[in-house]
Amino acid sequence: MLARLLRPRHVASAHCDLPCGVYDPAQARIEAESVKAIMEKYAANEDPVFRSRALTIKEERAELVKHHLWVLWTDYFKPPHLEAYPQLHQLFWDATKLAGAAGAKGTVDVVKAEELLGKIEEISKIFWETKAA
Repeated sequence: MLARLLRPRHVASAHCDLPCGVYDPAQARIEAESVKAIMEKYAANEDPVFRSRALTIKEERAELVKHHLWVLWTDYFKPPHLEAYPQLHQLFWDATKLAGAAGAKGTVDVVKAEELLGKIEEISKIFWETKAA
């Protein structure tokens, strides 16, 4: 009797946490663009206080890039996506490494930020293809 009372009346399913529409790789891209802009400002300014603040902010933004990428990877993309796009695992691996200590967090080299933006663009392209399907 109790089991019957507690049984859900409606069962919902979605391939992600919520019905689609809450995920967007633009969040990672915006933060990565901030990282690149900070690197450029860092290079153009010799003031040690400014540079110190710039590094702190750059590392915070780079951490947010990683966060947004991992949310997409762990909450949006599912096994059928990986079957259709077998490069996804490597693409996310490369992007998160470029956002981390081996990339944006560990350098002020704008080339690394550009590489990161390129990987995010590849992820975005796949993301929007999966949304269209």
